[in-house]
Amino acid sequence: MSSIKLSPNASGTGAFTIAAPNSNTDRTLTLPDATGTVQVSGAAISGTTGSFSGDLSFNSGYGSAAVAYGCRAWVNFNGTSTVAIRASGNVTSITDNGTGDYTINFTTAMPDLNYSMVGSSDGEAAVSSLGIVVIKTNSPFTTTTARINTKTTSETNIDKSTVCLSFFR
Repeated sequence: MSSIKLSPNASGTGAFTIAAPNSNTDRTLTLPDATGTVQVSGAAISGTTGSFSGDLSFNSGYGSAAVAYGCRAWVNFNGTSTVAIRASGNVTSITDNGTGDYTINFTTAMPDLNYSMVGSSDGEAAVSSLGIVVIKTNSPFTTTTARINTKTTSETNIDKSTVCLSFFR
């Protein structure tokens, strides 16, 4: 039979505390053998905060766990008149550089320039405008900003009432 052994680290000065939750539900903590995944059975764990390293993997009913790549920033904003953010995550502000030309300013910088952006905007049939969002080619990504354009089908910049962007890394 295996046993559980807690061993202090001689160079550490902090205390490691294991506290039982205020719960009537039994839970099982399964530790990996060498490397692997810690598994917890029972009710979902919520309210977890902190900094974690490594890959986040989960199984959403597809038969096996796979690495999940997180959305590092997202924004939904009004790009007409006075530009205004409706909702966002890790976006501090939007700069209006002119008609259909916006700079997205990140609250926390991206780790490098190797991130990806996807976006959409509303379409208006009266001006032959689809929901096209274009990355401005003469202004490359930085770790703190991304500059984009919204365009008509004839490639003319146009202000859009709804612009939605997501950034992944």
